Amino acid sequence: MKSFALMLLLGSFLFACSGKNESQSTENTKITNSNEALIKQYFNYFNQHNWTKMAAMYADTADFKDPSLGKGIVKQTRAQTIKKYSELQQLFPNVKDSLVNIYPAGDKHIVVEFISTGTASDKSSFDMPICTIFTIEKGLITKDFTYYDNF
Repeated sequence: MKSFALMLLLGSFLFACSGKNESQSTENTKITNSNEALIKQYFNYFNQHNWTKMAAMYADTADFKDPSLGKGIVKQTRAQTIKKYSELQQLFPNVKDSLVNIYPAGDKHIVVEFISTGTASDKSSFDMPICTIFTIEKGLITKDFTYYDNF
């Protein structure tokens, strides 16, 4: 009888724990889906050249790793982000990013593989594969670590 009671107690414990895991898993899935939707909207704003709306998706000041900003992590405000992309658009009026794949990585990170293209007024163009790791906290991008071959 003791072993039956022990099995019943253990079974109840495992059932209770599995319910918590399912609940946590559901919450993580919601966060991941929300983050993925945020990043897809980010690229929509990029391709519309709506730098103000795109910059509003960042925290007031975000951390950037981007070869165009120098080495290491650089803090940028939304206004600096708008300026950077407005200047890029002046050089390449048709700049566009095409998503290749989105890889959710936990509840705070989204890794994005994409191709950036554009043509300058002198007809020179670029076609560059890029990978960005976004960190998202409380619905805002707090880190944007971008990697590409800049040689």
